[in-house]
Amino acid sequence: MPDERLDIPADRLPRHVAVIMDGNGRWAEKQGLPRIEGHRAGAASVRKITEECVRLGIEQLTLYCLSSENWKRPAEELDFLMQLLNHYLVEERPRVMEHNIQVRWIGRREELPDDAVRGLDELVECSAGNTGPRVCLAINYGGRAELVDAARRIAEDVARGELDPAAIDEEAISSRLYTAGLPDPDLLIRTAGEMRVSNFLLWQISYAEIWVTDVCWPDFREQQFRAALRDYASRRRRFGGLPEKCNC
Repeated sequence: MPDERLDIPADRLPRHVAVIMDGNGRWAEKQGLPRIEGHRAGAASVRKITEECVRLGIEQLTLYCLSSENWKRPAEELDFLMQLLNHYLVEERPRVMEHNIQVRWIGRREELPDDAVRGLDELVECSAGNTGPRVCLAINYGGRAELVDAARRIAEDVARGELDPAAIDEEAISSRLYTAGLPDPDLLIRTAGEMRVSNFLLWQISYAEIWVTDVCWPDFREQQFRAALRDYASRRRRFGGLPEKCNC
């Protein structure tokens, strides 16, 4: 059941919410703090929004944690991000199990440190039997890289004679993406006011509703998340056709 504070019918809530968690560095600079402190503060927002999704019955939350382009940042900041990730994977495991959350992660494994890959895989494995909401972490992720990797898999399958080129359709591509088997996002939230999708889930957000707030991620809390859900519930999704009837 949805939270009564929202006053939104269950069928008007998004099934899958994706978030571009932007503004950690800008938040820290405004506070007169090093950029890494913004990332530390942002981790608290991850916990709050994840718990809110559990309370509201949102089926999936996908978080853009580290893009493949973020490796251009200063080494000190990247080292801290990896330390923070490793700490999060250990610190959050009891909450993951308590809330019956199933964790997935998407992205290229190659550039990530071995201990980060091991920690991610262990959290995925230990939560695999959970039946509650799904949290998908996009780490070393890029939408274009995902499409390149999918194209390579298709080419390999064609070369082995396992796939007829004439049979390549949208499902053939979707089933070879990192997100195979997961629903496409209904709602894409971006914090810190930027009006771009930043190479995030390019295939999957084709018909997602987009909601942008000027609030930086470390200050993003339940109040802003509920505002996004209310706005989503007020929209009429067309999917290229006529608007559906809305009784809200």
